Amino acid sequence: MHSQFLEGILDHEKDDTKAVTKKFVTTRAGNRQLIKTTIGWKFKIKWKDGTVEWVPLKILKESNPVETAEYAAARSLVDEPAFAWWVPYVLKKRDRVIAAVTSRVKRATHKYGFRVPRSVKEAIEIDRINGNQFWQKALKKEMTNVGIAFKILEPHEKMPVGYTKSSGHIIFDVKMDLTKKARWVKDGHRTPDPETSSYAGVVSRESIRILLTYAALLGLDVWAADIRNAYLQAPTSEKHYIICGEEFGIENVGKRAIIERALYGGKCAGRDFWHHLRSCMKTLEFESSRADPDVWYRLAKRADGKEYYEYVLLYTDDCLVISERAESILRNEIGKLFKLKEESIGKPSQYLGGKMRQVELENGAKAWAFSSAQYCKAAVDNVEKYLKEKGEVLQVKAPTPLSSGYRPELDVSPELGDADASYYHSLIGMLRWLVELGRADINTEVSMMSSHLALPREGHLKEVLHIFAHLKKHHNAEMVFDPSIPEVVMEDFPREDWSYSIYADHREVPKEELPAEMPKPLGESFTIRVFVDADHAGEHLTRRSRTGFIVFLNNAPIYWISKKQTSCETSSFGSEFVAMKQACEYVRGLRYKLRMFGIPVEGPAFISGDNKSTITNSPRNQKFVSGIENSHFVSGL
Repeated sequence: MHSQFLEGILDHEKDDTKAVTKKFVTTRAGNRQLIKTTIGWKFKIKWKDGTVEWVPLKILKESNPVETAEYAAARSLVDEPAFAWWVPYVLKKRDRVIAAVTSRVKRATHKYGFRVPRSVKEAIEIDRINGNQFWQKALKKEMTNVGIAFKILEPHEKMPVGYTKSSGHIIFDVKMDLTKKARWVKDGHRTPDPETSSYAGVVSRESIRILLTYAALLGLDVWAADIRNAYLQAPTSEKHYIICGEEFGIENVGKRAIIERALYGGKCAGRDFWHHLRSCMKTLEFESSRADPDVWYRLAKRADGKEYYEYVLLYTDDCLVISERAESILRNEIGKLFKLKEESIGKPSQYLGGKMRQVELENGAKAWAFSSAQYCKAAVDNVEKYLKEKGEVLQVKAPTPLSSGYRPELDVSPELGDADASYYHSLIGMLRWLVELGRADINTEVSMMSSHLALPREGHLKEVLHIFAHLKKHHNAEMVFDPSIPEVVMEDFPREDWSYSIYADHREVPKEELPAEMPKPLGESFTIRVFVDADHAGEHLTRRSRTGFIVFLNNAPIYWISKKQTSCETSSFGSEFVAMKQACEYVRGLRYKLRMFGIPVEGPAFISGDNKSTITNSPRNQKFVSGIENSHFVSGL
């Protein structure tokens, strides 16, 4: 039973010859109790793959209790003995969880361990308590910068035709590098929905790791810069005006102001800036990659006359340029179209909240390294400060991320209140970002604890604090994207004869299908290696397994994942094969991405696992094994 694949419940059927008619039973003590039964009922289920199946209530109640309870309530079945004993409880718990989550979203008070004000008055009060002016300085800076987005009309001036009234307010935030930020935000939620797409993308962290490794492999320079007041440099496609408040100055209070630039909060602001940025990149003759629209490449020639691609990676207002003449591209090309922060132009020392530096390896090769140490230490300091206010401290000894033998799904400690639950959310947010910054060593533990965001308990908070205690002792970690070519023992990967398989055409060995319109491959290729494993039935309540794998390009780790499988496998072989299939799916996408970046892809990907039966069966193209779909997918690769 795959609860994630349920699309809907279509109908039900009752067998009157088997269904219990009595609703109550009297115990030996003389107490009346509801009879616990599910006999005689079955439901017509539609799965997401389009198939329809009749499923007994006993099974459906366990796999999809909320959906089943909602169906029973809608069809007035709650008073039936098979539903009366459990449906009211499930619906009440559903409402309680939703109400608690909604309340926590509204009452969120902290981010990355810092108290975040919800008004200008509260910002001033926080500064007074902390003895500084961080929030007030952030507010003054924002109002100075945002002024160019408005055209303030005098009382006698007429509003242009087609403009409608909007509004805005100040919000406060903490950036990934822990600096304070104030932002005048448009109340986009009060404006009509756009009739067209409002999508705006950013470059993926995986693409960043790939191209940093490729830059080191080819010996290319890497330079970075930030676009100053990014959104404000793009014209808006919306027609709105506001009534100025006190933040615009006493002389402008009550005046009308036309919004001329894209503003944060606007429903189309991100899209407007993204499209403006893309149009500028096209004028510079860069081409957007089909594998990652925010990776831009352009054919160029090196000093020795060889052709290569130079790249620009865009993450909203952060630019990363990879080229032999990276500085010139930033200053003389992008810098002509956008106002860049002068202090940010140079070889990257910090990117997306992590520290970056170029290192020289023992073999003499140069590589880029990404460290989360500064962010990790700041996060731990904030947690300790929070605990100190409560008279508590982090655990002294934490050799592992979680306590030995701890299972979060089995934790039945009291549920957290709204304030502590909000703090739990912020802690998980910090840990997730640490994983993105390269702390793959805590990936599994963070994934496990993230499964309980909807209803966190005191035990869950205690274990998350245990992870921070572990990080306090092990914060100085750095991930190196080593471009060195690894040694692969080819005897461990024997070639199979596919000429007689179902994938062959007229006994010709099948060839990998290449993507259409891919750029001409230039430069050197990578050796792709994957290490995959599964934890069979690791989730004790649902018996779902967990997939884990890490991917290397040469000796550089570029992707890692730890995630519960959607199916419930009955054997280790089944869970290992599902994990192998997921790894193969990723590899297929990775090979496509490399090719669409113009990077040559030569030879196979080397996938290693520790389950002998999976390794033995996956390349056997004529043998049917359990899990036919998974087997054929893995075999096909």
